[in-house]
Amino acid sequence: MQSFLDIHKTDATELRAIIDQARAMKAARNGRPKGEADDDQPLKGRMVALIFEKPSTRTRISFDVGVRQMGGQTMVLSGADMQLGHGETIADTARVLSRYVDLIMIRTFEEQTLMEMAEYADVPVINGLTNRTHPCQIMADVMTYEEHRGPIAGKKVVWSGDGNNVFASFAHAAGQFGFDLTFTGPETLDPERAWMDFAATKGRPITVERNPERAVKGADLVVTDTWVSMHDPQSARERRHNQLRPYQVNEHLMSLAKPDALFMHCLPAHRDDEATSAVMDGPHSVIWDEAENRLHAQKAIVRWCLGL
Repeated sequence: MQSFLDIHKTDATELRAIIDQARAMKAARNGRPKGEADDDQPLKGRMVALIFEKPSTRTRISFDVGVRQMGGQTMVLSGADMQLGHGETIADTARVLSRYVDLIMIRTFEEQTLMEMAEYADVPVINGLTNRTHPCQIMADVMTYEEHRGPIAGKKVVWSGDGNNVFASFAHAAGQFGFDLTFTGPETLDPERAWMDFAATKGRPITVERNPERAVKGADLVVTDTWVSMHDPQSARERRHNQLRPYQVNEHLMSLAKPDALFMHCLPAHRDDEATSAVMDGPHSVIWDEAENRLHAQKAIVRWCLGL
């Protein structure tokens, strides 16, 4: 039994094996109806709990569909259903769930909730997102880059915008997969020092370049994310927009990257804020492949957790 909590907490050789299996599983489904089960049914007779304290579209659907394709069943629980940490402790919830299900995926706010769930559960736990990291997304992103352009090792990846939880997992991935990562964004929204330090210890120090035009020169991949969270008050949204407007990924900015550079956004997007529609729908964009690959990457993660 092994949990998938963060990219920097998983051995690099294991991460590579997960990506390889994800690509193999995707290839095996080529041309099949989306509702059709896989030939291989490793989760037959297995039950997976999907816990969502935070709302979700891609995470919920991709995990639910993925488990079903592999022959398993899901139990989807919201924060209101669970009342995690209110009345019953997270530790006790983890112990009880472990008696009913074979694996737990949790999408939550505080990282401590995830860690406590993993500590006390007797079944594997997958990090579907916390306020600090989003590892499943970046596994899909690495998979997407490599199916379009080959190995990501040694490539230049540029993040434009807020040094948020998605960037944190990109920083982890830079160290584990061996690519160069540049952050361009306002100093007020810099990423956590711990994530920068991790990449540096792996021989991949992260470059910080405040000028987005200089940052994207020679980029193989340009990535951004939404500027605001659904939970941000209006005043915070306005401040973020003012700070981040110079870092919008538009056609001019993409023209400064390599001619065959890719563009990614984990979605949902606020079109014409963090990225223009012209870029999102343009020739550099692989955002729809990126969204689909959440399904395949997470299926491989589930199998890895269960040793299947």
